[in-house]
Amino acid sequence: MCFDADSAPPVPHGPLALARDHRITLTARDGTRFAAFEAVPEHPSGLGVVILPDVRGLYRFYIELARRFAEHGHHAVVVDYYGRTAGAGERGPDFPVDEHMVRLTPRGLYDDLSAAVAHLRSPEGGGRHRIVTAGFCIGGRLAVLAGTKRAGHGLAGTVGFYCWPAPGPDGSPGPTQRAGELTAPVLALMAGDDPGIPREHVHAFERALAEAGVEHEVVTYPDAPHSFFDAKQGDHAEASADAWRRVLAFAGRAAAG
Repeated sequence: MCFDADSAPPVPHGPLALARDHRITLTARDGTRFAAFEAVPEHPSGLGVVILPDVRGLYRFYIELARRFAEHGHHAVVVDYYGRTAGAGERGPDFPVDEHMVRLTPRGLYDDLSAAVAHLRSPEGGGRHRIVTAGFCIGGRLAVLAGTKRAGHGLAGTVGFYCWPAPGPDGSPGPTQRAGELTAPVLALMAGDDPGIPREHVHAFERALAEAGVEHEVVTYPDAPHSFFDAKQGDHAEASADAWRRVLAFAGRAAAG
């Protein structure tokens, strides 16, 4: 797991008020209804943020993170991944994530992401035409790949926390191999002490982005472990604070166009 069940984003409350925040149900193009959470700012920046969680999908950590984005003026929607196998209802702490995670498919993930983007651009979702994806772990990989021309979302930017850039276990190309297809700026926030994402993979990703001419910033926090962005990771509070400053600056630039 990327986070403990009682983890919380290491992010202070923002300066603005929320207009509302609530659970919603979205419908993917294949008809699947899935859960999401929406945090709407009282004073919107005009930017929408699609938050793509780690493998546990919609849970408290990401709900709180959506609220923090909204407190900075950015309309945020968190996507759940398990509508096809667990339905759109709320789940308890004993949800068997592993059983459902192995049934995820790339098509399903991209369809759900597309539904969230469409919602934010709709009148009901605030008509947010400039949109950034922000993802963690598996969601980080998905967030970056959503910025390709083939995905067709026309994103204003992509943020990947500890995103796996290399080919998948089945050989499917990752962000490094598809760097030439990216049309959105990339902010990648990586952990230096992350056995699952070796440093050579991060360096290869950064080189590929540079060679493809993609606007990018790849930041590695040398001693930070995977999932360092967590209030419980007190030893890495400085890295988390720096990462959040970079995310807000990136979102601000995306909102301004």
